[in-house]
Amino acid sequence: MNLGEGVHLTYCTNIHPGETWAEVRRNLEYYVPRVRDGFAPGARFGIGLRLSYAAARALRDAEAMAEFKSFLDANDFYVFTLNGFPYGRFHDTPVKADVYLPDWQSEDRLGYTDLLADLLAEILPADMEGSVSTVPGAFKPVAKVPGAHARMTDLMLRHAAHLVRLHQQTGRVIGLALEPEPCCFLETVEETVTFFKGRLFSEQAVERLMRLTGLGREAAQAALRRHLGVCLDLCHAAVEFEDPVACLTHLREAGIRVLKLQLSAGLSVPGVDARTVDLLRPFDDHVYLHQVVERSALGLQRYVDLPEAFTALAGRGDEREWRVHFHVPVFLDDLGAFRSTSGFIRETLALHREQPISAHLEAETYTFGVLPAHLRSDPVDRAIVRELSWLREQLQP
Repeated sequence: MNLGEGVHLTYCTNIHPGETWAEVRRNLEYYVPRVRDGFAPGARFGIGLRLSYAAARALRDAEAMAEFKSFLDANDFYVFTLNGFPYGRFHDTPVKADVYLPDWQSEDRLGYTDLLADLLAEILPADMEGSVSTVPGAFKPVAKVPGAHARMTDLMLRHAAHLVRLHQQTGRVIGLALEPEPCCFLETVEETVTFFKGRLFSEQAVERLMRLTGLGREAAQAALRRHLGVCLDLCHAAVEFEDPVACLTHLREAGIRVLKLQLSAGLSVPGVDARTVDLLRPFDDHVYLHQVVERSALGLQRYVDLPEAFTALAGRGDEREWRVHFHVPVFLDDLGAFRSTSGFIRETLALHREQPISAHLEAETYTFGVLPAHLRSDPVDRAIVRELSWLREQLQP
């Protein structure tokens, strides 16, 4: 939905299980009209589309694309952002750390992301920029091998060159939005800024893009900053104990665009004790990683998943707070024994009202299928409407 001044609010369709194009199309036909009619009846409605590699390949077919365009036109829908993070299956089967594969050390990731950009250029309204969110380089343990940083940088620059050519050919501006996440190569805003300044925006990167595209130096510098940016997921940032003002200031001072702002909330456990394990066990599902960041007098300690954090808790009596990467509905704050990080969303959107952070705002509570039963009182479409309505309230002066 266009909120005015070029800002669009939607939700990400990765909420709905579906890996093939036929499954994605059925979800769009069923859910998106219901969400739009519940949230903004009669309004032109933007879609945050998630396409697996299999679905993207199928949509490349001319007939499938023509049918999709007809669907969008007939319903007054439009697509302005894609979720290009999960390459393969994302629901109903253990994903865990495999969600980052193939990562930005792989030609397969580059080919998939190039394909997504091509598809978005074909359906993106002429008066809008597009964004494609993606993995934050790689899972941190596999990003430590020799040459990994250089390899990821090179593939991202090759994708930037693809986006430059796409802009020249179609007039569409599309940005790659790297999404920092706990326990990944790009985990914090500080790490992200360091990578952009030292790698993606470096003089070597400018020269590489010049060779790939034939652009002059100034044009290549501008292209890197136009086409490469971040997807700032507010659940991830809150779990990392980021400060909204500090992280946005850091990004702006580095000239890094927030191409997409994902509006999601995680879990906050301010008083961790022996009961915490039992209270959090309902959130320990077999599908997704639920990274934990612990804050204590010793600083921050990170655990890749809840079981690892449970094990580390045994025998400890010091005061500490946990933040857990488990997306919960943004309209929930009090979760009984603990809270959500929705306050971080309120703080950030208050800053957005003063100075827009991004043109692309997207709710992304993809965990409805694995939420504990007491948090799943609404059907999925109704829960999405509640999320979007809550977010719209936070965005109002």
